[in-house]
Amino acid sequence: MERARVTATTAGETPGTTGISVPPVLDGAGPGTESALGPAADLETAPAPPSLGQKVRSAARWSLINTVVMRLGNFATGIILARFVLGPAAWGVYGIAQTVLLVLLSANELGVGLAIVRWEGDARRFAPTVLTLSAISSCVLYVALFTAAPTVARLLGSPEASGVLRVMCICVVLDGLSQVPAGFLTREFAQGKRMVIDALNFVLSTAVTLLLAFEGWGAMSFAWGAVVGNVAALIGCCLAAPGTLRFGWDPEQARALLRFGLPLAGASMLALGVVNVDTMVVGSTTGKVALGFYVLAFNMSGWPVRIISEAARRVSFAGFSRLADSPQALAQGFSRALGVLITGTVPLCVLLGVLAGPIVGLVYGDQWLPAAKALPWLMVLGLVRIGCELAYDCLVAIGQRRSLIMVQGLWLVALIPVLIFAGRAEGIVGVAQGHVLVAGGLVVPVFLFALSRGGISLRSIGRACAWPFLGGGVMAAVILGLERGIGDSKPALFAIGTAALLSYIVCVLPSRDFLRGTRPSGGRHRKIA
Repeated sequence: MERARVTATTAGETPGTTGISVPPVLDGAGPGTESALGPAADLETAPAPPSLGQKVRSAARWSLINTVVMRLGNFATGIILARFVLGPAAWGVYGIAQTVLLVLLSANELGVGLAIVRWEGDARRFAPTVLTLSAISSCVLYVALFTAAPTVARLLGSPEASGVLRVMCICVVLDGLSQVPAGFLTREFAQGKRMVIDALNFVLSTAVTLLLAFEGWGAMSFAWGAVVGNVAALIGCCLAAPGTLRFGWDPEQARALLRFGLPLAGASMLALGVVNVDTMVVGSTTGKVALGFYVLAFNMSGWPVRIISEAARRVSFAGFSRLADSPQALAQGFSRALGVLITGTVPLCVLLGVLAGPIVGLVYGDQWLPAAKALPWLMVLGLVRIGCELAYDCLVAIGQRRSLIMVQGLWLVALIPVLIFAGRAEGIVGVAQGHVLVAGGLVVPVFLFALSRGGISLRSIGRACAWPFLGGGVMAAVILGLERGIGDSKPALFAIGTAALLSYIVCVLPSRDFLRGTRPSGGRHRKIA
């Protein structure tokens, strides 16, 4: 997931990354900011100025456009690379490097970057201290990784990934330097500027990745593409937020920042461990070729997360923070945001899950068909992750950091033995099934309990999910019925997809007033968002 800072977003991210879900250490949070797809909610109830909703909606539109355009570009680049240049082994090497990078990025600034968006007052007072802390911790992490790269690569079952690790993780240092300028852009909802910056990142990283890949550089092409793109993004952030790249030090501020940030950094590392431990398990137990298939399948399962959820999370964290002091507004905002996200992602998850084989073969070619076996289970996981990520944003915003650490720690501790056992027994399919078992059977109930303690009832969550889940079930039945009757040729797939989407739209129509933020009132509709 992209964050509101420089990350390893490259042309190869779509086909190669397994660490799609990045906890929102900097995805906005704090007074003066608002939500993306709904958490701004009832402006008559929430203690927010009238102009705030317009500001948030504008930011959400830019964020959604940005996400869709960048992901489509990454998707097209991934198809080119998978079909004509790189095979499963190269994806496996890249997947390992990306996994290590994302884990380091989750805590490379010790969580202090969030203060730029979260804390009240003039952020320029403490921004120099934030930048100094972030730069120091990032450099220390990179030096440690550079030294340990051969050992890490060997333990993960791919010794040749050592060089790729050393190059790609230069992005850790770039990310640390970007904390403050990117944080100011997030604080001001400057998503239009972010789109320009991300476009520059994408164009340069894609050009370098493709050039090096066709020259035979293999997985190393992703690494240098990431570095070049992130250098450009860092420069863009500094130009868009002038005067913010300034170092300084205040011991009292530093202590306060660390007290604030370290719990969030710990929760982020645990969350990244949850979505990346499978890569380590597959790489160490089944080899880099099987890992390449798993990386592709996991990446496809993340398409809905990237396109819809990421666009929302760039500003939703900030919106929940604004509503944290108004329990009723927070509950309304969360349930509506969840409804919008689930409604938008269920049809994508159903299509990719039920038609996994034909879609993988059509898009990437028959050599990638083994990836389709794990994809249906990973699509279920992708849908669960969307809800958990939104719950994560909400719990951080209302100050339940201990609950987050406990949830993420429990998730990781339960997941590791399940994935190891399932991976050895059933390969990549077993790993995918183990993910779903732990997420659905253990983590979702714990998140629901934590949300209920924060004032968000199970009834409101059920209301948000009921119609989309009904529509998803109808979609699956329509697809299976039509596939048996007309096959899975290209025209048939188009017809099946169209019919399934129409059936879904019919099923979710009763929830349109809720999703738009209106409710019946005396025969009329009153705006609530």
